[in-house]
Amino acid sequence: MALSGTLTKKLVENFGAGRHGDGSGLYLVVDPSGARRWIVRVVVKGQKNKKGAPLRTDFGLGGADVVTLNQARERALEYRRMAKQGLNPRFNARQEVPTFEEVAQQVHIDRMPTWKNAKHGQQWINTLRDYAFPKIGRMPIDSIDQPEVMMCLAPIWTEKHETAKRLSQRIKIVLDVAKSKGFRSGENPVTAVKDAQALPKVKAKVKHHKAMAWRDVPAFYADLKSRNAMAAKVLMFTCLTGSRTGEVLGVRWDEVDLEERVWTCPEPFKGGQV
Repeated sequence: MALSGTLTKKLVENFGAGRHGDGSGLYLVVDPSGARRWIVRVVVKGQKNKKGAPLRTDFGLGGADVVTLNQARERALEYRRMAKQGLNPRFNARQEVPTFEEVAQQVHIDRMPTWKNAKHGQQWINTLRDYAFPKIGRMPIDSIDQPEVMMCLAPIWTEKHETAKRLSQRIKIVLDVAKSKGFRSGENPVTAVKDAQALPKVKAKVKHHKAMAWRDVPAFYADLKSRNAMAAKVLMFTCLTGSRTGEVLGVRWDEVDLEERVWTCPEPFKGGQV
């Protein structure tokens, strides 16, 4: 049995919906959604189905975005050898499960077109590279449970809380994708850790805006007054009214009484910061 066939890497990437044969029972199945997966059809020697015919069965070999063409051929060859010996691959096949890092890297590649910019996409994988891969990167994706999630999150949960929250979200995404590809089952351990409140509550630290020393304000205002730029005038208005930047930038003429020289500032926007 040789590791060859009719498919090529380019064909695998570009085939439309349908079942596309490589030969010797190996098929690439492309769903209408565009998802691509491998299956192999074998006839198990000496075994019959319920109707008394030879036992012919299809087995999934994994998604084409994770399992390469050559890997699919190798797995298909293994299944055919077992079937030829009268062994049902369903019970005897050696399961090849990708590692956490392998799945995470593939998720990163798949989502590249959705990143707002290249920097955002790089930050996504860097968080996993720095805090998850050293601990669980080489582990099979199906062996990761709550203790492994805690091992990643606990050391930075209080010290780098925002980073830990982003790490938690990204680990969850990777495990959810692995489940959708058939490499995992059951509840996502990140969700279980959260529901169990296994990590301590962390109060958000108040971050105050930097402020100019009050003794420096007169000289700063005098400098603004000497400038003709509109931005300088707006900043002067902000200083005189003690208003927020968003409130000043949102001023409307109907809020200003020129005769009385009064600006009636509307109620602050409730949907978020101004």
